[in-house]
Amino acid sequence: MKDSASTSKTISLRSYGIKHDNFQYQLSPDELHSITLEKGMGKEASSGALAVNTGEFTGRSPKDRFIVKDAITENKVWWGDINIPFDSEKFDRLYDKVIQYLNEKELFVRDSYACADPDYKLNIRVINEYPWSNMFAYNMFLRPTEAELEDFEPEWTVVNAPGFKAVPEVDGTRQHNFAILNFTRKIALIGGTGYTGEIKKGIFSALNFILPVYKNTLPMHCSANVGQEGDTAIFFGLSGTGKTTLSTDPDRKLIGDDEHGWTAANTVFNFEGGCYAKVIDLSQENEPEIYGAIKKGAILENVIMDGNGVVDFANTSITQNTRVSYPIEHIENIQEPSIGKNVKNIFFLTADAFGVLPPISKLTPAQAAYHFISGYTAKVAGTEAGIVEPQPSFSACFGAPFMPLHPAKYAEMLSKKMKESGVDVWLINTGWTGGPYGVGTRMKLKYTRAMISAALRGDLGLYCYDKYHIHSVFGVAQPRECPGVPTEVLSPRATWNNDEAYYTTAFKLTNAFRENFKKFEAYASEEIRRGGPQRYAF
Repeated sequence: MKDSASTSKTISLRSYGIKHDNFQYQLSPDELHSITLEKGMGKEASSGALAVNTGEFTGRSPKDRFIVKDAITENKVWWGDINIPFDSEKFDRLYDKVIQYLNEKELFVRDSYACADPDYKLNIRVINEYPWSNMFAYNMFLRPTEAELEDFEPEWTVVNAPGFKAVPEVDGTRQHNFAILNFTRKIALIGGTGYTGEIKKGIFSALNFILPVYKNTLPMHCSANVGQEGDTAIFFGLSGTGKTTLSTDPDRKLIGDDEHGWTAANTVFNFEGGCYAKVIDLSQENEPEIYGAIKKGAILENVIMDGNGVVDFANTSITQNTRVSYPIEHIENIQEPSIGKNVKNIFFLTADAFGVLPPISKLTPAQAAYHFISGYTAKVAGTEAGIVEPQPSFSACFGAPFMPLHPAKYAEMLSKKMKESGVDVWLINTGWTGGPYGVGTRMKLKYTRAMISAALRGDLGLYCYDKYHIHSVFGVAQPRECPGVPTEVLSPRATWNNDEAYYTTAFKLTNAFRENFKKFEAYASEEIRRGGPQRYAF
């Protein structure tokens, strides 16, 4: 093992089957940045950030994510197309093959932890084939002090070998890449993909099992921030709906941008020590905090730069899923430690490419449960092969690919917490207005920010007829007025200037909601089922 300048501790990897000492432990971001450049595995952007290309995979591969089916998981995991079972013996054999592969590589090892609340702390050891993957782990997980490292004992281990390719017919995988969780051995085994998001989502998925099953705590795919009065706001949403952008607010302290737990004591804590933001069309004007966070220590993924290292954030020639990871300290206005109390508002973010949902609406408890279980957003043309018009996309709990338990379990826990805290729940459409994708325009960020700010301040009034309009199709309550937002923008129907086309499209979306919800009906109460879209006016 080669010691890092940042710690004097030495470790051994023999217990993992790694027989050599050709690894570097707990290197600093600067050291990993330099090694990546020296190995020709990345370039430096004009901002000082490290730019890398993740290779064949520029996003997660949900169909290649598995969970080992064993005594711990057999009767608890919601098995199916999302949580795909993997045989224990096949895992052991595949693990041994990966370790044999890594025994011939220089490695980079990092000890870190997840969960900012010390009562829920999960110690993690990450073993990486690539230096920039290890730098990503530094950015995204919480960083122990040197004193904490002296007595550090890892509970979970991430073994990350992007260059290893499985043989499906021998190893039991679907194709050569894989991400497998083993709750008995407490290992996340990742191979065949350089996409770093698999590292953080592996631990997130593990916590989504551990926290509700053993800790009576709700794990959430959400961002969160806290106001000057100590009120916490939570933002649920799928990728591309604005979680990171909208929670990074100069007037509120950021708790975290993606993964949190909500405890029985009504506190919200960040799982992570950094942020992993989309940078497609990023601009200093619209997202100054995120733009400013892209500096030395940050990692840009799959972006296009000119000869001077200037990033073209509008260029999607590699992928639309261009990303940046950075330590949370790159954002100036953060909550320290990353824990919030007094949850007052929850926002469900959806990028409705059909352009029929209101830009903001207030949900009843039943509607909140329905929309949480549904987890709606939309895919637009060009995001995936074969998509030429908007397609509804549903991901239970706004994070189905990371949820090992049945969605009803998480919905039940959220519903209980909403009732206990008396929280207000809002549905925010960050998608299209004035028509569907290709006809209308994307909702202006300044309007969405104004609506959220008004909700947080309590400026949207009481839930009553003169302040709200009940949408005739979706049944949600639309505010009639909002400071900083033109009145006509608040009514999606009015922005279309074509009632027949609007209602035809709205009914099309309601049918998609109903069809998706069929698989949950047996687990949902009549009240929750009635929280869904309504075909006829009230």
